[in-house]
Amino acid sequence: MGWGTLITRRLKVFSLALFVYFDYKAVQKRVQWVSTVKKNAIWAKTHERNARRVLKLMIELEGLWVKMGQYLSTRADVLPEPYIEVLKQLQDSLPPRPLEEVCGTIEKELGKPMRQLFATFDVDPLATASIAQVHRATLEDGREVVVKVQHDGIKEIILEDLKNAKSLIEWIAWAEPQYDFNPMIDEWCKEAPKELDFNHEAENTRTVSKNLSRKTEGGSGGVSSDVDVLIPEIIQSTEKILILEYMDGIRLHDNDSLEEYGVDKKRLVEEITRAYAHQIYIDGFFNGDPHPGNFLVSKEPPHKPILLDFGLTKRISQSMKQALAKMFLSCAEGDQVALLSAFAEMGLKLRVDMPQQSMEIASIFFRQSTTATEAKENIKALNEQRERNAKALQEKMKLNKKEVKHFNPVDAFPGDAIIFMRVLNLLRGMSLSLELVHSSDMTIISHGCFSFIPAGLSASLNVRIVYLDIMRPFAESTLLGSLTRGPSTNSEWIYDSPVNSEVESKLRSLLLEMGSDKILGLQVCAYKDGKVIIDTAAGTLGKYDPRPVQPDSLFPVFSVTKGITAGMVHWLVDQGKLKYEETVADIWPKFGTNKKELIKVHHLLNHTSGLHNALGDVVKTDPMSVCDWEEMLDQIAKSTPETEPGSSQIYHYLSFGWLCGGLIEHASGRKFQEILEEAIVHPLHIEGELYVGIPPGVESRLATLTVDME
Repeated sequence: MGWGTLITRRLKVFSLALFVYFDYKAVQKRVQWVSTVKKNAIWAKTHERNARRVLKLMIELEGLWVKMGQYLSTRADVLPEPYIEVLKQLQDSLPPRPLEEVCGTIEKELGKPMRQLFATFDVDPLATASIAQVHRATLEDGREVVVKVQHDGIKEIILEDLKNAKSLIEWIAWAEPQYDFNPMIDEWCKEAPKELDFNHEAENTRTVSKNLSRKTEGGSGGVSSDVDVLIPEIIQSTEKILILEYMDGIRLHDNDSLEEYGVDKKRLVEEITRAYAHQIYIDGFFNGDPHPGNFLVSKEPPHKPILLDFGLTKRISQSMKQALAKMFLSCAEGDQVALLSAFAEMGLKLRVDMPQQSMEIASIFFRQSTTATEAKENIKALNEQRERNAKALQEKMKLNKKEVKHFNPVDAFPGDAIIFMRVLNLLRGMSLSLELVHSSDMTIISHGCFSFIPAGLSASLNVRIVYLDIMRPFAESTLLGSLTRGPSTNSEWIYDSPVNSEVESKLRSLLLEMGSDKILGLQVCAYKDGKVIIDTAAGTLGKYDPRPVQPDSLFPVFSVTKGITAGMVHWLVDQGKLKYEETVADIWPKFGTNKKELIKVHHLLNHTSGLHNALGDVVKTDPMSVCDWEEMLDQIAKSTPETEPGSSQIYHYLSFGWLCGGLIEHASGRKFQEILEEAIVHPLHIEGELYVGIPPGVESRLATLTVDME
């Protein structure tokens, strides 16, 4: 491919990008002064005409742009409905390459004339894709095969297209900072060239086929890896030719044939999902490009899925595999601490500390799918959730409406996770053929970590799939495999640290007797006469976290700060900063409202302030408000006592910590954590080991609490 062709392709790409961009900008200004009904109609026409422009150029340029169009056509969460409908045409076969070119490539690669290679060779291709086209043939020994032939000159085109795509994404990020897709294109630039070597694809196919034929025990009652799918056998390969076993199948788009053959669509989608759960969580080696063209359904009962095209595969490390499994299971359990820990282990860094919103977004990836008839309401509900999250982000970061649109909450997104998310979205989103309600402005839903609305393969086949139930055993198998080993087989079950005393030696012997059946993970520390006599850590960080508990591991525990906060109040009395007989309102002026004027410091300490039920209603209406220190102190200041100060001693089960915390800050004129460190942390030499509230940056050290239902 000459320089002239390369420059022409680049000019066409950027000319269209500018044309579409300015078209949207013009329409954006135009619709400000029209009614909602007319505005929706204008946007619909704008989306359709630009989608057709994009489609026309993609078909003309072929190469990477067709592949990108195929991917975008599955992303109803990112693009307006007209784009999905128009770009869906790219899922069909492209115009075929000339037979002379095909035969020339085959003979050059295999070193023999066609007549010596094949008994028969179909002139018309079964399909033509962005990189290659596929012909049916019969070998001299009678075996029926398909021959995948790489397009002549496609390697140079793809590599140039990647450069153009990278430049285009960088320009979009500069022009519209809220649409920064650089991490995704960077990962694609790294992985896409691998598809251009069919020897690589052949080896990948053999590996996946071998992996899916193994049996693995693990999880709840064990997981069989005997996934019920078919993968064609590799016959021969070169860099540009791949010969595979022919399998007669039905395309996923062909609903009429699926109905005619009596295919159980629900079982079909479940089995495909199981196959990918196995590849990701058990093998750590998975196909990163599961679009509809890469699946067939066997015509013979029980109509198994046929998995095709393993050119773009991803191998992930054991630690990343465990982190992805931990992320999945933390969503299943609703465990925000474990989710943040999983993010840290994956290398996903956020610029904002919002556990609830992170949980909501991460859970969307694994949520139950909906049927086509339910999808509109589902999209509407998820859009409302997106708006709530944007509002929460705006309040958290104190941004105005314009600033929040340009704020990217993701600081670093690991490449391995990008491919993983892409697979989940393709599994949910391929072949979507529904009408979706979209916003009547030009906003594309961006930043997958904080606003994600995937659609569904199951929706296109009109079935409901509970992804959590299907994928959970595989994720559990990944994590529980190393947890099932008790002390007798795992010498590292008790963390290797010095024994400080005879009593600690006895404790460790007792722990080995009890074993992992009774203990998930623990830390024990004891002081005697100011010296540490026990400092033992054992077990693992959680039910779904196989990492060992270490002396610096952090356990998030509740209802234990009363002694700490009370101790800090006594310390301030010792320092002469306050007195037990002082009125709290004299120290904390906002506190002196709603009949709290007579409450004294000692009333707070001995549970006689009458504020035993303060915050109860707040926690019921918004449980996550306990994570907002200032909000809780404000609620305490507004509360009303239920009994006269000093008249009744009733356990202040929830309010005690914030009552003391507000008193500590106002009496000292300093932040709570500063006093905590001066009064307790530094004297005990436990820096980095005691926090009230989980600060950003320690998520990877956190253990995960598990309720023992027995």
